[in-house]
Amino acid sequence: MNTKYIDLINQTYYFPQEEFRLGDNGLEFHGVDLMALVEQYGAPLKFTYLPKISENINLAKKWFAEAIEKNNYKGTYNYCYCTKSSHFKHVLNEALKNDIHIETSSAFDIDIVERLKKTGKVTDKTYVICNGFKRERYIENIARLINDGHENCIPIIDNYEEIELLSDSIDNHFNVGIRIASEEEPKFEFYTSRLGIGYKNIIPFYEEQIKNNERVDLKMLHFFINTGIRDTAYYWNELVKCLKVYVRLKKICPSLDSLNIGGGFPIKNSLAFEYDYQYMINEILNQINITCAEAEVPVPHIFTEFGSFTVGESGGAIYEILYQKQQNDREKWNMINSSFITTLPDTWAISKRFIMLAINRWNDEYERVLLGGLTCDSDDYYNSEQNMAAIYLPKFRKEKPLYIGFFNTGAYQETIGGFGGLQHCLIPSPKHILIDRDKNNKITTKLFSEQQTSEQLLNILGYEH
Repeated sequence: MNTKYIDLINQTYYFPQEEFRLGDNGLEFHGVDLMALVEQYGAPLKFTYLPKISENINLAKKWFAEAIEKNNYKGTYNYCYCTKSSHFKHVLNEALKNDIHIETSSAFDIDIVERLKKTGKVTDKTYVICNGFKRERYIENIARLINDGHENCIPIIDNYEEIELLSDSIDNHFNVGIRIASEEEPKFEFYTSRLGIGYKNIIPFYEEQIKNNERVDLKMLHFFINTGIRDTAYYWNELVKCLKVYVRLKKICPSLDSLNIGGGFPIKNSLAFEYDYQYMINEILNQINITCAEAEVPVPHIFTEFGSFTVGESGGAIYEILYQKQQNDREKWNMINSSFITTLPDTWAISKRFIMLAINRWNDEYERVLLGGLTCDSDDYYNSEQNMAAIYLPKFRKEKPLYIGFFNTGAYQETIGGFGGLQHCLIPSPKHILIDRDKNNKITTKLFSEQQTSEQLLNILGYEH
């Protein structure tokens, strides 16, 4: 009988895969021996495999370049990184090796941009696309960046007050974009996005606040829907509505020359994941070509703001199974030595699923289990894989430690989880390891942060010595 964990994986998926294979010591991720990582640094731990960031950026650039050639598209393509996915310096440094641009969402993002400019990572040629609802501090920071000579900073207008607020703070001429308040899928709790300006209001807004304003030029129309770029009738319908607005605006606004289609490329959340990125890009450019040709207007330059796609697949977390609790005749709870609520908050908050695999003991028999975290919160659990209604792992043995890994966790988890701050039930943040390759392509590891100590948590809470 095929009762081993390796048999289960081989029967369920095509395995090995590009980033996963089984080595002599256990599971390897992009050639990184994960058990060796555990033996060196212990568990729980989180890690970032930096080369995957550059790899995904260059994949997207290649797909767009091929689509531009195939469709004889006359515009250019600009890759922006959505910083809110992960603001860490090591992430930005890796991403910016690849001639990309930046998208910001709040005031402190501009402070990061200014520090990156001082080190030469960002230059005046780098586009800084400023999204989000803009209050006083954000307006001030955007104005400072533009006043200091960064002409490629483009604030995206999110509400009707922002033109006036920006004009009061910016000394000279500046460019802006307008965000479309897209209509969400009917199953959503809301019908229209709270972000941006409604389809029917964009032309009147331009004519009232921008057209005759000698200090402001409209350069960009911004389009993004919450469910991302998917091959659905809903997505194509919303894109066509956006393009109709673009060509109407272009006919009365000569300075408009760019379309920002936002982010939303999915990342791999299962070993059974399939998505035809090249097809989607080809079809998006084809639709733009068709619409602009019919309206007899030039096609726009294309901007994207990929966040999760840039950084998500670089991250992972490794836990040890501490104990197994048989709660009834059917349910076995494997307890990890950390908390899902604090280290993978999307699993708890929005029921997100990541790739989960055993790190070691692949030749042992498997069993069906539930995974529980250490907190005393009933929501601190993980109960199924993306494409299966259960979790299967090598059988728990007290004398044989079992380690499990969650993969493609690099976007949002650190900031949502409150990196470096208080954690639910005072569960400490685990160690974080940076993994890279040197000029000889040899794997290198570096400790980015130690596991939080009780003293650090007590200081935050006001219990100083």
